[in-house]
Amino acid sequence: METKTKVSPELYPFKSQFMAIAGHRYHYIEAGEGDPVVMIHGNPSWSFYFRILIQKLSPAYHCLAPDHIGMGYSDKPGDAAYNYTLPQRVKDLEEFLEAKGINQNITLIVHDWGGAIGMSYARRHPEAIKKLVILNTSAFHIPEGKRLPLLLHLTRTPIGAFVVRAFNGFSAAATHIGVKRSRMSRELRQAYCAPYNSWHNRIATLRFVQDIPLKKGDPGFDYVEDLQNHLHLFRNTPVLIAWGLKDEVFDIHFLNKWIEYLPQAQVHRFEDCGHYVLEDAQEEIGKLIHDFLAKGR
Repeated sequence: METKTKVSPELYPFKSQFMAIAGHRYHYIEAGEGDPVVMIHGNPSWSFYFRILIQKLSPAYHCLAPDHIGMGYSDKPGDAAYNYTLPQRVKDLEEFLEAKGINQNITLIVHDWGGAIGMSYARRHPEAIKKLVILNTSAFHIPEGKRLPLLLHLTRTPIGAFVVRAFNGFSAAATHIGVKRSRMSRELRQAYCAPYNSWHNRIATLRFVQDIPLKKGDPGFDYVEDLQNHLHLFRNTPVLIAWGLKDEVFDIHFLNKWIEYLPQAQVHRFEDCGHYVLEDAQEEIGKLIHDFLAKGR
């Protein structure tokens, strides 16, 4: 099912493009020429999260920002028609990049679930990766001693699931608690929530939370275990980390694990920024990424 609520071209000035992936319409934005910069969003955001960054980078780079199935302007099939799991997400991304003929000199920019999805692709194709940009995300199990945050725990309960599907509770809440520097405008909040305008269209925002592997035996647990055991493949890869320290989910514990796995990373901490760190600090992070990509071109 296609999302009928569209965001104004003033906020999202891109031509929508679609590809058939896993039997469904997979939406993506493509702009510019040059080395590929692939931007992988998480939950409950969509390619809209990267809208300003795409405009900054597309004069010099081939920017691509897909919407995962069930997210953004991509189709939102029911469970019988699509497998809402991490391995399927990675397969979708792999199929997308293969169809676009993108297989070398890739810079991955990952946020939230985009970390597990993007880094899983990188783990399978390390020779294709040129640089990594990491924004409040993970590609490993929840750090030892840290528990699943209350919001995510509640979302995984029957009542929480109902609130997500009936009232867009997860996406709407994220537009309020995801930024810390200043409140999101009503127009921006509506744009982030626009694709999730019905019970049917909110399926993926719930399935992503339900897919978090917490213990051995959970679907995806061994998959994430394999991923974290192969992050060493990128110890010689240039890495930029921009991190909002007021993120209630991906907090300092996750940042410290990234530094442990990738000690060569260039790390920038934003004390007053939250989970939507790019939204909180568009200008600063945009310049950091622009300069990082330009170095050694």
